Amino acid sequence: RGWLLSGGREAVKTVWQTANRVRKEGFGAAVRSSIEDLADWAEVERPDLARVTANGKVAILFSDIEESTALNERVGDRAWAKLIGAHDKLVRKVVDTHSGHVVKSQGDGFMIAFAHPEQAVRCGIDMQDAVHKDSQRRRHNDIRVRIGIHTGKSVRRGEDLFGRNVAMAARVAAQADGGEILVSETVRDALNDCEDISFDRGRDAELKGFDGAHRLYAVTAD
Repeated sequence: RGWLLSGGREAVKTVWQTANRVRKEGFGAAVRSSIEDLADWAEVERPDLARVTANGKVAILFSDIEESTALNERVGDRAWAKLIGAHDKLVRKVVDTHSGHVVKSQGDGFMIAFAHPEQAVRCGIDMQDAVHKDSQRRRHNDIRVRIGIHTGKSVRRGEDLFGRNVAMAARVAAQADGGEILVSETVRDALNDCEDISFDRGRDAELKGFDGAHRLYAVTAD
């Protein structure tokens, strides 16, 4: 409020820039996802995840509902609030089953930590299965969750290792389609010995904030 009162010119400029971006790039480009908000929160707050695993390495899973803003508009606020509450309970139940730790949730988005990448991937598989079954039961067949997973070093404070790994997981999730579990090459390599989990041939993607192209793989569970 104070910013709007004291900086009317900046407010008008921001509105104009946003409208221009919508016109050029579409509505989706101007709306922040839950994943982006959670990643930014983690960069600022730097939650201590060293307790999740003895060696300091954690697997980070981000998830959110694809096109949730449009879905909210379609079903209305009351139905949306009920839907989100049910989704929250469903996700937390699956996460507990796989010994995961919900670092933070926001709206329809989750940031979840695991000691091992295999736990994260298996949780993602069960989460997609549970969401699909719940959607059919509630006749919300248009609900599709996108999931992204990356694993890396976690630090308690200072430096930027944890921040970059969180950002990487968020960027991977942002590349996923609804109903898809997308993982980084690091996660794929860590699961080479899992006979009941396989991956597609992968696709290259440019991830915001990271140089070059990165190979990402979609999970296919037997």
